[in-house]
Amino acid sequence: MIRGTTSLIAHLGYPTTTFKASMIYNPYFEKHAIDAIVVPMGVRPHDYPDVLRALFRLTNIRGALITMPHKMTTVALLDEVTPTVSIAGSCNAIVRREDGSLLGDMFDGAGFVRGVERKGQRLAGSRVLVVGTGGVGSAIAASLAAAGVGAIGLFDNNAGSAEALSGRLREHYPRLEVITGAKDPVGYQVVVNATPLGMKDSDPLPLDVSRIEPGTFVGEVVMKQEITPFLRAARDRGCPIQVGTDMLFEQIPAYLEFFGFGTATADELRAVARIQY
Repeated sequence: MIRGTTSLIAHLGYPTTTFKASMIYNPYFEKHAIDAIVVPMGVRPHDYPDVLRALFRLTNIRGALITMPHKMTTVALLDEVTPTVSIAGSCNAIVRREDGSLLGDMFDGAGFVRGVERKGQRLAGSRVLVVGTGGVGSAIAASLAAAGVGAIGLFDNNAGSAEALSGRLREHYPRLEVITGAKDPVGYQVVVNATPLGMKDSDPLPLDVSRIEPGTFVGEVVMKQEITPFLRAARDRGCPIQVGTDMLFEQIPAYLEFFGFGTATADELRAVARIQY
């Protein structure tokens, strides 16, 4: 039940057709009698700065979830950001503090890393390839570096994006080996698709799956469908996989704490979620 006391969490992005967060948060809020609701809101890029400022003039808004294509734009619109945001160059969570100021954080990478480690994949000292260095790819790379990986390969069709992320990683993790300019998965223990490829059935695969060695851990960020063509091809090669929604479930406990709603486990969230594809 939405009441006059209900705290609003805006879910901002465009388009909204692939959004899953409300189907996880809202059943959890209902079960635990938390007076809050997540509301998907479609905002085109040219409208986003004005819409964000206007939204946070509402007296009953607690914060916002930020998704594509606004994660990078958001950084310059806030009063303060965490170090993770500075490294990733993107933001996926905003909370309004008591003084009205806006604090931004980034949980995509933390959610991805927690999911991988919960499945028993060792990250410390490993070699990881991240294809796609936009908002989510940069966040994943930042969290992988924090988890102690030995080397990160970065590839993006926009070579400047990959090089810029490489520089930020080297600044904060000078001992980390960072490789750019290639997406050949040979020699990597973990391979991540952090591109939007897979949202459309006609999309090409993000890399040559025949080059992935069997046993390589393969992760995905696309959430439109659970098993994307990329994950299906990797699984057929004998690779353990992580679906896109795993990253979402694993990061939500951090979001809940960020918004001041306590915490939860990924299993608790899965038990009440009403995800549809």
